Amino acid sequence: MYTKFQPDPVRLEIFKNLYQFIAEQMGIVLQNTAASVNIKERLDFSCAIFDSSGLLVANAPHIPVHLGSMSESVRSLINDQGNTIKPGNVYLSNNPYNGGTHLPDVTAITPVFMENEETTTSSTPLFYVASRGHQADIGGITPGSMPPNSITVEEEGIIFDNFLLVEQGNFRESPVRELLLNHFYPARNPDQNITDFKAQIAANQRGVQELLKMVEKYGLETVQAYMQFVQANAEESVRKAIAVLKDGSFIYEMDNGARIQVKVTIDYSDRSATIDFTGTSAQLKSNFNAPKAVTQAAVLYVFRTLVSDRIPLNAGCLNPLKMIIPEGCMLNPIYPAAVVAGNVETSQTIVDALYGALGVMAASQGTMNNFTFGNERYQYYETICGGSGAGANFDGTDGVHSHMTNSRLTDPEVLETRYPVQVESFGLRLNSGGKGKHSGGDGVIRRIRFLEPMTANILSGHRFVPPFGLNGGEAGKVGRNWIQRQNGSEENLGSTATVEMKPGDVFVIETPGGGGFGQVS
Repeated sequence: MYTKFQPDPVRLEIFKNLYQFIAEQMGIVLQNTAASVNIKERLDFSCAIFDSSGLLVANAPHIPVHLGSMSESVRSLINDQGNTIKPGNVYLSNNPYNGGTHLPDVTAITPVFMENEETTTSSTPLFYVASRGHQADIGGITPGSMPPNSITVEEEGIIFDNFLLVEQGNFRESPVRELLLNHFYPARNPDQNITDFKAQIAANQRGVQELLKMVEKYGLETVQAYMQFVQANAEESVRKAIAVLKDGSFIYEMDNGARIQVKVTIDYSDRSATIDFTGTSAQLKSNFNAPKAVTQAAVLYVFRTLVSDRIPLNAGCLNPLKMIIPEGCMLNPIYPAAVVAGNVETSQTIVDALYGALGVMAASQGTMNNFTFGNERYQYYETICGGSGAGANFDGTDGVHSHMTNSRLTDPEVLETRYPVQVESFGLRLNSGGKGKHSGGDGVIRRIRFLEPMTANILSGHRFVPPFGLNGGEAGKVGRNWIQRQNGSEENLGSTATVEMKPGDVFVIETPGGGGFGQVS
């Protein structure tokens, strides 16, 4: 597209870092201005910048499952709204069938125009900036909007499909509040939703300001050209990584009996790879269906991790990859299939299956251990760490968020101040990682005592199927969910469950360990 000059290696490095710096600045604003614990403390958000066609240019090191799929949301906006996009507009999107992941992940998208342009319908955005934040509650059949037993996407909350949140600088509070409340399963805390949406608008505005500063300093042609160059650089880095891989295939079963089947075929002539998910289970009646954007994000993540160069995760990484994801399978479901667990659980299974096919590393805990609790007054969500898988020359890590998640846990002091619960204990689950020449990391044990009656939900995996070891390494231990009632009785739960907690009851989550790699000598 831009052929007037070739990239200067020094400038390329500068621009790579500048683009990422802008996304990081957006993230700082979002964290500082958000109201929810979910965004402010757990950092369950992502920020990125995109070129004029909606392709990902650079991101901050936030949540991989967000970052690999956000481009689909931006391009959906471009396709749907076209020439109606105007300066000062901000759009909201979380539709899993239009580039979203699951409904709590709501993306705010802001087009970037030159400040001195006339605000006519023929104006074309030069760039886009976007921030995606996990809302503590967006409606649905359970508080926290992570229902273990949803069977349609409507049961999971409210859908925003390129909703106009800000119109030429004016925040449309009445329409957004109406959408949050006018639903069979309305949002439980619309004031907090709106505050977090405003934080996302502010984060995007920082991105707009920083991009316009770049244009003022370096010129529009240079800034746009280097957006193409950083994508081309990422593409070449991925092609180099592919050139040393071998064909492989893998089948990985989940606790619910569904299976991910993947075959990776390397074309050495053009250093490309075909990733074929033919044979994967058909669309499920449960909510473990992963939207196509999530499946693509998982593939993008895996191949980005194979690159040793310091490159931003961007659209260029996808160019050497051909994906075959049959429509109507659990990795490319058809509306109105439920998807809330597909984003957080199935995405992890896809990643481990790909690493298994490539022989790169053993399975990590393979779950985000999604724990939500709440009532009409409180809603809280967290993901819980576990063991990561070992590889040919490294051990797994204990108690870490792995692969498609990169959030943190709320500090106990903040959690106990904001919610009527007590963190009774939180520590490593010793010897839960698989043994091997290199051993998998250990999981953790987390005990939460409830001080008021609330509904609690667990949405997890690898409670029955262990995280696999590779090359003779042992599998990691499966996780366990159970309740210790105040009267001393115990209740074992499955991978997914909804339970009513009473004062004094303790919810215990034991997370899986990672698989080992290689036989113990």
